[in-house]
Formats: sequence, C-alpha cells, structure tokens
Amino acid sequence: MSSIIAGGSADVLEPVFLDRDGVINENVPAYVRSVDAWIPIPGSLEAAASLSTAGHPVIVVTNQSGIGRGLVEASVVEEINALMSERIRALGGRLSGVYCCPHRPDEGCSCRKPATGLVDASRRELGLPPGGWLVGDAVSDMELGRRTGLTTILVMTGRGAVQSRLCGPESEPDFRAGDLAEAARLILGARRTACGRTR
Repeated sequence: MSSIIAGGSADVLEPVFLDRDGVINENVPAYVRSVDAWIPIPGSLEAAASLSTAGHPVIVVTNQSGIGRGLVEASVVEEINALMSERIRALGGRLSGVYCCPHRPDEGCSCRKPATGLVDASRRELGLPPGGWLVGDAVSDMELGRRTGLTTILVMTGRGAVQSRLCGPESEPDFRAGDLAEAARLILGARRTACGRTR
C-alpha cells in the first residue's frame, strides 16, 4: 500500500474517492504499464480539479495487481500517479492522496478493493471526516463504497457499462453517471442543494 500526499486536507467537506483506471484514465486490459500508455479520459482531470477547488478532499484508490504479477514495476506506477497528480495540479486542483494496492487477488491482503484498507488508511492518515463519495467503474468499487459508508457513483467509462449489469444487492450503486465529469457535477450539485443554494 502506498500513497502520494499532495498536501493535507484543510476542509471538512466530504471526501471524494476516485478509482483510477477506467475513471480518470482509459482502462487497459493488460494494465497501464508505462507513462506513455496512461491516457486521461476527456474531461476527467478537469472534473477532479473542480471537486478539489470546491473544497472536497480528492483521493485516488486503485488496485494495481500488475505490480504483484510482475508485469509492471512499482516505480512506474508511482511515476504515472505522480504525473496524474501534476496534471490535476496544473488545472488548479490537487489530490490529497493516491493509495495503491499492489497485491495479486490470491494474496488475501486487506487493501485490495473491495477490502477497505485503502479507504481506512486514507481516512486515518489524512484525518478525513466520515462519509463522502466513491466514483468507480467496477462492482468492487461499489462494494467498497457500501462497506465504508460512502455514496457510490458507477461511471460508464472503463468497465462500467459491462459491470453495471453485474451489480447485485451488495454492489448496486446509489447513482450512475456517464463519466467522471458528470459524476463531479452530481456531487457538486448535491453540495449546493445541501447548502440551500438550489431547490
């Protein structure tokens, strides 16, 4: 489990947890193995930045079993995550943290989603308030959200369109959205409604 911290969380707004592959960048079936293979989904970096500038701590939680399978070096994943953070920062936002599980599914770790280790660690290390949102493209993301008390949004990018048909009682999302940009608008709209600025 690793993290990149881009500054502490100064607000008390609900945190937003984002999956990486299929939500922020294009999903690659054989894993994103190089910086050149990391291709942001149109509008995703801007969406992450908009959530951050609105005051939400934004945290990426990602399974990267390609490390444990020996298909990609941990240093390469860290380089990709650093580039992602830098690109969001260039848009005026920031990531409060990037938490990565490097283990294979058969290793039985506590951090591979839908296990709660990544969210638990980020809450502990960043001092995050309870509750919040989780945006992902997989059943495992939705299960993680249920287990950690997060409001879940399943996006149709990445594996989302296929995974949407596989959701069951433990993984049914609270909302569905076309992509991260739409999910961000939903989250920001919910905040405005809660603050009484819209009806």
